[in-house]
Amino acid sequence: MAQTFLPLLGVRIVSLALNLPGPAALARLRALGARCTKIEPPAGDPMRGYCEAAYAQMHRGVRITVLDLKTPAGQRRLQRVLAGADVLLTSFRPSALAKLGLDVATLQARHPRLCIVRIFGAAGARAEEAGHDLTYQAEAGLIQGDALPPSLLADMAGALLATEAVLTGLLQRAATGRGTVHDVALADAAEWLARPCAWGLTAPGALLGGGYAGYRIYRCADGRVALAALEPHFVDRLGQLTSLGPLAPADCLQPSTATKLAAWFAQRTCAELEALGRQSDMPWAIWKDHTYANANHS
Repeated sequence: MAQTFLPLLGVRIVSLALNLPGPAALARLRALGARCTKIEPPAGDPMRGYCEAAYAQMHRGVRITVLDLKTPAGQRRLQRVLAGADVLLTSFRPSALAKLGLDVATLQARHPRLCIVRIFGAAGARAEEAGHDLTYQAEAGLIQGDALPPSLLADMAGALLATEAVLTGLLQRAATGRGTVHDVALADAAEWLARPCAWGLTAPGALLGGGYAGYRIYRCADGRVALAALEPHFVDRLGQLTSLGPLAPADCLQPSTATKLAAWFAQRTCAELEALGRQSDMPWAIWKDHTYANANHS
């Protein structure tokens, strides 16, 4: 059996990042083979109080060390840890980093080969501003109406960008022999996720905003169906399954097609549609009573 490739095997990562983006990034880096150490304050990571299960999952295989970085002894201990590290991951504001003696100039003078990845709320001059996932999603246009978003998109996308920054920094160091500095902004992560919206793809009535009959949510007899038949072969198969006759993508732009599909789905149960989806390889997902079942797939 082929062994799993672990590109970060042997890489030593130290994280000071609390809450969600930093630990989520650390979990991904650990999965890539890195040896990860998390430095936590005496009060612990607030994420543990928010959701113990999430904290446990993200810190599986991570070594936790408690240090009070507001004391000289804690700062000296951290510098000893960093002397053997390849990467430092932080999530403090620039002013807080400077107070702790963790500004870029000081770190690079002490640890010239250290790759530094700093997670901020926003980039540049806005790095000192207060904010959280909710505010960055709102700025990016990812929130519709008064409902809270179903997931912490800016935080999770920021974790991915931080992972990418670590990989980039290590590759750059391999080429130059010197440590690197990369900043990740959660506001930028939210803006990246919102680009399809900015392009108009998901606007109300647009192609992926309800204007295409093959890409919609329909009600069935006892639940709902998320249909994602965009490609011509899926559209053609959809026409065959629903007895609507030959369907082409252009037909899905006609309101009458959506009306016919709605009537067809309304007569089928979740169980029937799940079975049909598996048999016919249709890109739809079915859910009933808050239970999500995937019946597809691509």
